Amino acid sequence: MYRDSIKKYPFGVSRAALLILQATALALVVSLAIPARAEDDRAVKTKVAVIYPEVAKRMRIQGVVYVEATVDAGGKVSAAKAVGGNIILAPAAEDSVRKWTFEPGAGVSKVKVDVSFMMSH
Repeated sequence: MYRDSIKKYPFGVSRAALLILQATALALVVSLAIPARAEDDRAVKTKVAVIYPEVAKRMRIQGVVYVEATVDAGGKVSAAKAVGGNIILAPAAEDSVRKWTFEPGAGVSKVKVDVSFMMSH
């Protein structure tokens, strides 16, 4: 008799099961909306200005190159790899980021940085 009094929703789901499903979905959405904060938020200590490639100047190429830098515990960049942006500008961006230094941290970390190439008129 008790079982007959439980209201069923679509697909035979009870109200309690529906509430649990909604709470789980909400928790998932909230966890995805909050960005993961890790060691990759290390502050830049020194930046080396990027050298604009001559071919890019002549072709008037501008834009942003997205670089992923591997930073050791002392803050020195051990590797830099362009992960997005113009391929003509990428090598110059990587060379520049390899010369940057970051604040020391607990260990090796990956840091994503943007390198802008804008021509003055």
